[in-house]
Amino acid sequence: MNIETPQTSAHSTDAQIAIEARDMNIFYGNFRAVKEINLKIEQKRITAIIGPSGCGKSTVLRSFNRMNDFILNARVDGEILFHGKNIYDTDVDPVQVRRMIGMVFQKPNPFPKSIFENISWGARINGYRGNQEDLVEQTLRQAALWDEVKDDLHKSALALSGGQQQRLCIARALAVKPEIILMDEPCSALDPIATLKIEDLMRELSKNYTIIIVTHNMQQAARASDYTAFFTMDDDRAGLMVEYGLTSQIFTNPKDKRTEDYITGRFG
Repeated sequence: MNIETPQTSAHSTDAQIAIEARDMNIFYGNFRAVKEINLKIEQKRITAIIGPSGCGKSTVLRSFNRMNDFILNARVDGEILFHGKNIYDTDVDPVQVRRMIGMVFQKPNPFPKSIFENISWGARINGYRGNQEDLVEQTLRQAALWDEVKDDLHKSALALSGGQQQRLCIARALAVKPEIILMDEPCSALDPIATLKIEDLMRELSKNYTIIIVTHNMQQAARASDYTAFFTMDDDRAGLMVEYGLTSQIFTNPKDKRTEDYITGRFG
């Protein structure tokens, strides 16, 4: 079954929601890794997911485009609604979900091909039949990389710096025209200058795309995101969401003491 963009009323309260988790639990075998998540992600905004190691941040992120399907014994209960459809329904094609909800990983992972082929080949295998030269230039410009590589498009992507490789991976994700871009600690392997370039790029992309980022960097979450969700673990080591709101509120006036303790460095 195709996931189609619905014709929503301008007065619809959910018209600005890009994706929503409802009563979501994630299991690895018998272990419940994430517990009862309810989360509405705003369209064309940057949402940061923060929290201590092991609290399920990346597990939740991967659930939004069914990347957990590749993990043995992983199971998602509850719903994740995208255009009003639960992406875990049996009639939903996970490949289509991943076209519409792209992923950028912690470590840059360009294909061992040319810069040009990283984008054109990635788009072709996802059904693109248009002008490849135009697509490559457009997406490299979107990823703020064109001016740096336009004379080297047929050189290996592996020769790029780490920051350039990560922006290339973002361009590759953009080439298939997603609506949402998931980023799992995309700057953790980068130096401060490359990190700021990625943050500037995220801000520019959020004019047209919804971005959800997992980060351990409190300063990055405070600088770059519009909304922040704070996760921690319960006594059974299950991840749970403690608080979600505007980033300015989470960082300056958190409602839960656990959030305040984490933000101020008292634990985590």
